[in-house]
Amino acid sequence: MPAAAEQGLTGAEVRERIEAGRANDVPRRSSRSVPEIVRANVLTRFNALIGSLLVLVLIFGQWQDALFGLIIVANSAIGTVQELRAKRTLDRLAVIGETPVRVRRDGAVREVAQQEIVLDDLIVLGPGDRIVVDGGVVSSDGLEVDESLLTGEADAVRKPPGEQVRSGGFVVAGGGAFTAAKVGRDAYAARLVEEASRFSLAHSELMAGINAFLKYVTWLIVPAAVLLFATQFSSAGNASDAVVGAVAGVVTMVPEGLVLMTSIAFAVGVVRLGRRRCLVQELPAIEGLARVDVLCVDKTGTLTEPGMDLADVVVLGDGLPAREALAALAASDPDPNATMRAVLDGLPAPAEPWAATGTVPFSSARKWSGAEFGGRGCWVLGAADVLLRPDDPARRRARELGAGGLRVLALARVPDGSFGDPDRLDVAATAEPAALAVLRQRLRPEAAPTLRYFAGQGVAVKVISGDDPVSVGAIARALDLNGAGHPVDARTLPGDPAAMADVLEANSVFGRVGPQQKQAMVRALRSKGHTVAMTGDGVNDVLALKDADLGVAMGSGSGATRAVAQVVLLDNGFATLPHVVAEGRRVLGNIERVANLFLTKTVYSIILVVLVGLVNVRFPFLPRHLTLISSLTIGVPAFFLALAPNAERARPGFVPRVLRFAVPAGIACGGATFAGYYLATERPTGDFADDSTTASIALFVLTLWVLALIARPWNLWRLGLVAAMGTAFAVVLGVPPLRRFFALQTGQTRNDAVALAIAIAAAVLLTVALRYVPDLTARLRARAGRLRALAVRLGRRTP
Repeated sequence: MPAAAEQGLTGAEVRERIEAGRANDVPRRSSRSVPEIVRANVLTRFNALIGSLLVLVLIFGQWQDALFGLIIVANSAIGTVQELRAKRTLDRLAVIGETPVRVRRDGAVREVAQQEIVLDDLIVLGPGDRIVVDGGVVSSDGLEVDESLLTGEADAVRKPPGEQVRSGGFVVAGGGAFTAAKVGRDAYAARLVEEASRFSLAHSELMAGINAFLKYVTWLIVPAAVLLFATQFSSAGNASDAVVGAVAGVVTMVPEGLVLMTSIAFAVGVVRLGRRRCLVQELPAIEGLARVDVLCVDKTGTLTEPGMDLADVVVLGDGLPAREALAALAASDPDPNATMRAVLDGLPAPAEPWAATGTVPFSSARKWSGAEFGGRGCWVLGAADVLLRPDDPARRRARELGAGGLRVLALARVPDGSFGDPDRLDVAATAEPAALAVLRQRLRPEAAPTLRYFAGQGVAVKVISGDDPVSVGAIARALDLNGAGHPVDARTLPGDPAAMADVLEANSVFGRVGPQQKQAMVRALRSKGHTVAMTGDGVNDVLALKDADLGVAMGSGSGATRAVAQVVLLDNGFATLPHVVAEGRRVLGNIERVANLFLTKTVYSIILVVLVGLVNVRFPFLPRHLTLISSLTIGVPAFFLALAPNAERARPGFVPRVLRFAVPAGIACGGATFAGYYLATERPTGDFADDSTTASIALFVLTLWVLALIARPWNLWRLGLVAAMGTAFAVVLGVPPLRRFFALQTGQTRNDAVALAIAIAAAVLLTVALRYVPDLTARLRARAGRLRALAVRLGRRTP
């Protein structure tokens, strides 16, 4: 590389390029922009529908019946404010979690933000560095780049000088430098960064279920509106009352707050985790957190702290300068990892400097690194079971040390000229053992209680490491991990995914796992129906993180891991994971409660519309009645329930489970309310205001009981919430101005008592049905299954 290129750009050249607009000015896209947030929360299908109905009521009815229009304001305002809060949190966390880039300027290497890179900058690369702009390689020291994010090919690509590197790749071995040729929106990074860090609502089982509900309701709205208008015009005799009655029925069918509450719960979850220094890069990751039942963790950086200490150097013979070679090997590494830093800190430099004439960087595929020192020979440092022959006593000694939880590496000398083609070097056959480097790993103090938490929550933890399985097993035993007494060497795992999955389910600790094997192990676990989360901090974890249901990266890990993970632990705290899982479960459990409320309202609205159409009577409610009842039994309670603590474990089958509650609850509410209303209309002394008050009391009592059922298990605040809603309705009935505002009357005591009795009876029947019908259905299904199995067996025996 020319001397001028080695110096990089000067400060004046950098300023000149910034002024010319040739900087890497890719906007951070950790969330939607403010205009996008406003548009997304205001210009919605349901705001348009409710807005149209609002206009009809304002034209044909009274303004008090247009109170449901406040839903538009509430939906839009709450959703916008909540997402703006989440945006601020995410933008702040995105800056913290963004990987700095090393550039050489004025002859010195310095770290700059990605946005500060300019055209022609000389960017320095080391293992784990993410490539954020495009350019040509000008120097290479065994530089190998993984471009799987671009090409889908997992094999690392060698990058000698003159080769091109593109943003989206990351360094897996070696080092080097390249000149930035495409920056900003001209580079691949402009698209990849957006996709990697966008605040999004991607596909999820929860959102798919809610969208299915909304789709079916939308199909029902048009025929329901036509039916209601026809019956209301026939019974009321004028268009104004017909329009108001039809609007009252249709508005109630729309579960307008369900999507809002889901988005709020997701967004609040993101903000809460953000306060714990946990960056959630996609909103549906919150749902994934709740469903996880297998957690795969890498030992280094997760169970142990990144740093290590050199505990001992066991010299294997007096014929080789083992300590000097080990110190020189560490000193020759331009970008030392944790192992090399421990050696550098633990050994003095050789009295006479050893000049490296060639190096081979460490790679997870080779599991060793090396350097050639002119007349002092070629030396390699790596795993003992890779460098040493199976019958070598030093290998047995390394295993004994590793069984105590120590990390043991072997130092050996190989024949001169061995590094011409390092991938074909048979080190075990040619190496002359020199020493064992014994390293003590630092256990994370929070690792043991975190593992106990997952065990108590039914989440299986699998330790997947590239280290010796005996050493990994010792670490896992020290942390009381279930199954740690039987570590498995991943090199013995079967290649068949089904057979591999069986081994994975039966064991907890795996050593000598390669990058492709980590990926295969995650896929095998998922093939068994598990929801798999993968944690990691190194480039060898990227492939597995990409294939897991939920990728969790450590904040101090490589930029590549942070780019592909859905969750980043910015403070590297393994103890944050229990809070992450608990937050996911809180959100998912609460959304199911809220969905039960909204779908119950939709079902009883449909029942009322059908019964009104069949009997051809006036719709029992004005829009203001339903606004009052929905606000007290759904709107206000849903907000509190969506954000409440909830430690329930996530279960599959969201849609069937919600329907099993909402359908019988809606039928009970709609049927009992209509029965009370119809009996009231049979008395010639009453008017519509009396009859609709009777119906309102019946519906409120039933829906308040539905709220109480959904709020289980009961505690003080939940019972207080139900009581507060009942008190609020009683206040409306008892205060004359409020009663007149909501068009309620309390003179028909007999009708009200009959309707109340019907509602109480329906509440009892509903409670019994929800308690015993599912059990009876399950027993009948089990019996039917046994009968089918018996029939099959009898059929096989029939000649």
